[in-house]
Amino acid sequence: MIYVCIPVHDEARTVGVLLWKIRKVMVELVRDYEILVCDDASGDDTAATLGRYGKVLPLTVIRSEERLGYARALERLLREVTRRAAYPKRDIAITLQGDFTDDPAHVAVLVKTIEGGADVVAGCASQRGGGPRAVRWARALAPWALGGLFRRAPVSDPLCGFRAYRAIVLKKVLREEEGPPLFSTDAWATNVELLGLVAPHARRIEEAAIDPRYDLQVRPSRVRFFGVLKDLLRVRGRPWFPPTEATRG
Repeated sequence: MIYVCIPVHDEARTVGVLLWKIRKVMVELVRDYEILVCDDASGDDTAATLGRYGKVLPLTVIRSEERLGYARALERLLREVTRRAAYPKRDIAITLQGDFTDDPAHVAVLVKTIEGGADVVAGCASQRGGGPRAVRWARALAPWALGGLFRRAPVSDPLCGFRAYRAIVLKKVLREEEGPPLFSTDAWATNVELLGLVAPHARRIEEAAIDPRYDLQVRPSRVRFFGVLKDLLRVRGRPWFPPTEATRG
């Protein structure tokens, strides 16, 4: 089973089309799948849109009435995957955003790479200069903010959250980290934290070239330059990513 996990907040204008594109990809892949959406206290028509698509897609919506933020919403989705996964060595969790920044067409590459033997596949931006100004500046300064942690990371872009995980790896992480919260930061730094948590349990980590599509984003980016840097600085001292065979050269 493939679980497609999407945290959303006020994404009524994009989430319906996104879900339908995911369906198209999964039909072409001929794989069993479920879509798990965490509706993070949306105040627009997101809930109504999800309700309509829930009638025609294998969709489960986890609704939060209080604003959780990306990190806590993502944690809820990952815990739900580990609860549902009947075959954790085969089942896969895909994480992506609900605003079209992550193109669902790349889901097929992530799935096939996991099925080829990887335990974690991280989407990595091959072009780092695109996007809104805050995004460009945050990406440019992220290696400095993370310091040695960035250089030791097993992938070239530890910030990207468009990834695939074998469910057994997530189970091992959540078994060790029993009590929430799983993350101490938010946004991009959360993706770095999650990579640091899964890396010790993954025999093989690979990356796939996936460039964010900010040109398709219909709302202003929620990336806040100073907030991103502050969180990245908080995690730079973590003892993650010791040199291993999985670490890039």
